[in-house]
Amino acid sequence: MMSASAGSLEVAQIPCLSDNYGYLIHDPKTGQTAAVDTPSAAAYARELANRGWKLTHILNTHHHDDHVGGNMELKTEGVKVYGPAADGNIPGMDIPLQDGDTFSFGGADAIVIDVGGHTSGHIAFYFPEEKTAFTGDSLFSLGCGRMFEGTPKQNWASLQRLRNLPDDTTIYCAHEYTESNARFAMSVEPGNPDLVRRTEEIEAKRARGEPTVPSLLGEEKLTNPFLRGDVSPEIRKNVGASDDEDGAAIFHKIRLGKDISADDVP
Repeated sequence: MMSASAGSLEVAQIPCLSDNYGYLIHDPKTGQTAAVDTPSAAAYARELANRGWKLTHILNTHHHDDHVGGNMELKTEGVKVYGPAADGNIPGMDIPLQDGDTFSFGGADAIVIDVGGHTSGHIAFYFPEEKTAFTGDSLFSLGCGRMFEGTPKQNWASLQRLRNLPDDTTIYCAHEYTESNARFAMSVEPGNPDLVRRTEEIEAKRARGEPTVPSLLGEEKLTNPFLRGDVSPEIRKNVGASDDEDGAAIFHKIRLGKDISADDVP
């Protein structure tokens, strides 16, 4: 298990299932503890017991089972489930949220960001004072989630909202897909020296069995092809985008390229 400080909050990163990361956010002053998505109730229960934390919130990003599967087992008395209002499939949801909503957690304020595309109702949780965002499957380290329900225009707008956050924002995503994502990124932008350097670092980390998550948004802006289609002539050329195509159309071609790549992940 990894632990980190995010301003006034503590973040515990929990590997679970085959490649998911779950997160517990804890405010030491108030004792409040939130689960960001619930891929495994058992893994969360063990971590809560080991740390002596009591769960008070569940923050769901979207409805896929590897993100809500533990909701009802973890929703004991006093635990409130927050989730996307545009998604009616969040088990036990108490507080529906939409883009721009804010709520307090412990001594911190959270802002809800609409990041629909992977699913139509997907949301992210941004803690500005803590310089931290929990993005679920909307933005990965060097990637983004497959577009199961949304449209290219919607998904590109979502990624732009995330890209507009400060460079020093720590991105906690929900899967360890970075090595696969790096291989695809290198196929569309091999001339990017920042990407070459980062790919070498990722390969070394994975060889040592270390996680590549979280990442800094500034790194993603320099290396993640799904954030770079409108700024990289090399990517546009390699995915066959013309000069007059807009960002959404370029994003769609990048996404289609990843979908058919040999080692694609969701």
